[in-house]
Amino acid sequence: MSTEEEKPQQPTASATPPAFGSTGRKLIYGPDGKPCRSCNTLLDFKMATGKPSTAVHSPVKETENPSTKTTVNENNGYSQIDPPDVTELGRSTWTFLHSLAATYPVTASTTQQSEMLQFLTIFSKIYPCWFCAKDFKTYIEKEETKPKVKTQEEFGRWLCEAHNEVNRKVGKKEFDCGLWRERWKDGWDDVEKKSKN
Repeated sequence: MSTEEEKPQQPTASATPPAFGSTGRKLIYGPDGKPCRSCNTLLDFKMATGKPSTAVHSPVKETENPSTKTTVNENNGYSQIDPPDVTELGRSTWTFLHSLAATYPVTASTTQQSEMLQFLTIFSKIYPCWFCAKDFKTYIEKEETKPKVKTQEEFGRWLCEAHNEVNRKVGKKEFDCGLWRERWKDGWDDVEKKSKN
């Protein structure tokens, strides 16, 4: 028996990657087999890639705005912000999409309807989280969930329903789509004022 046969086998780099991250969420990997930065939370991405949870190695100071987690590197003056993770990207995207619905024409022209459908189709192909993009593309292609873009009200409710579909998948509470205008267009103050009159 050779000494090589007696040595215990060391784990190789081709070991099975983890299926779940530190947060308990399923890890999403790209076609290249690497963890998808845009599809996972930052904490899960760092765990999957073996990076430490804090990556700032040079002198930094906190920004004046306490609502952000930004630090400024004193050596170069640039904010040291990590690229958005799936949570930040999703929150920002839904804010953009709902704001888009809130400013959509009350009654859209045929051209405006066509342009919005084109936008949603392109969006479903280029969204940074490929897994999320694929899911959205499937959603908008189903007959029963095709985008409704004839009016602002119809589009706002459709987007709310699409958002709730994602909320269900990630275990979040659904939003009452009857309140989409208050949340994304008119604001809650206007609702309170109307109810007092």
